[in-house]
Amino acid sequence: MIRATARLARLSRGVAAAGFPGHGSMLLNSNNAAIQAAQVRYKSTPINTIVMFVPQQEAWVVERMGKFHRILEPGLNVLLPIVDRVKYVQSLKEIAIDVPKQSAITSDNVTLSIDGVLYLRILNPYLASYGVEDPEFAITQLAQTTMRSELGKMSLDKVFRERESLNYSIVESINKASEAWGITCLRYEIRDIKLPSRVHEAMQMQVEAERRKRAAILESEGVRAADINVAEGKRQSRILASEAQKQEEINRANGEAAALLAVADARAKGLKMVAESLLSTSGRDAASLTVAEKYVNAFENLAKKNNTLIVPANASDVTAMVGQAMQIYNSLSAASAADRKESESSGGAAGAATVEQWQQMGSVEESATHGSGASKPAEQ
Repeated sequence: MIRATARLARLSRGVAAAGFPGHGSMLLNSNNAAIQAAQVRYKSTPINTIVMFVPQQEAWVVERMGKFHRILEPGLNVLLPIVDRVKYVQSLKEIAIDVPKQSAITSDNVTLSIDGVLYLRILNPYLASYGVEDPEFAITQLAQTTMRSELGKMSLDKVFRERESLNYSIVESINKASEAWGITCLRYEIRDIKLPSRVHEAMQMQVEAERRKRAAILESEGVRAADINVAEGKRQSRILASEAQKQEEINRANGEAAALLAVADARAKGLKMVAESLLSTSGRDAASLTVAEKYVNAFENLAKKNNTLIVPANASDVTAMVGQAMQIYNSLSAASAADRKESESSGGAAGAATVEQWQQMGSVEESATHGSGASKPAEQ
């Protein structure tokens, strides 16, 4: 009863001292609620009626002639009249205590306004009754001082990041001090943290700057990825174009090679047929006729492109030119007779010497066109 009266007196003085303009009504309402909760919690001790019924989860401390006698257990109990008196009534339930708002300074010199809720339980009713005058008030004051001490070790950023570790540190510190009071602190929860307006604005600006930074980074990464994709596309396009050009050149080369082989094969067959014709009886006459025709046809193209021409001295004597060509052919035939016999004995390539002879006849044709050494100018 004495502790309940002292508790209510302290709360009343707190209400009377709350004369701040603009905040008096709020403090008055909160303190009135605290007074009503204290009146419920610290109800008057029961009168000794000899037969006492103790409720569950309550411990009644009995004094006999002013000295501690025993603790009544829940259920039926019998006391002696006059000499026995119920001095304290302790609740063994978990109790939630509102820790008032307080100011604290962090390690980076930022003033915070912080409050919380403390959850505790009485383990030893004897120590809770005789170890401390007002256990809840003592626990509350200890929680406030411990909170200030722990906040002074942290920076503002760590207060928000390490909120759980801060609660654990406060509970551990309170349990070390309240062990002698028979009370254990189960947990402490920070309820509200208020910052100065300027610090709050600075934090908002920091958050906005961080978000803008992230947005710029994401945008730059998007542009980078787009450029990489475009460059990769161009690279693949060039590779495919070069491969297509390479394949096209390979196909063209293969076509040209096949065409050259076909031309060479056709020329070889033609030379072979010419050689076989020359070996016949009328082959030489046909060769002479061919040389004469080409000699005559060569004069058709004279003076078509240039004004200056080089012609043989006896250009009108076709018989002499044909005879000269056949004489060259006969000498070449005599020189390659041994080669023909050797190629005939080996079973193949009799037309090789004939091909050479035909080429010599071509040179004769050129000599018929350009002359044998004499020249005369002709102007058109």
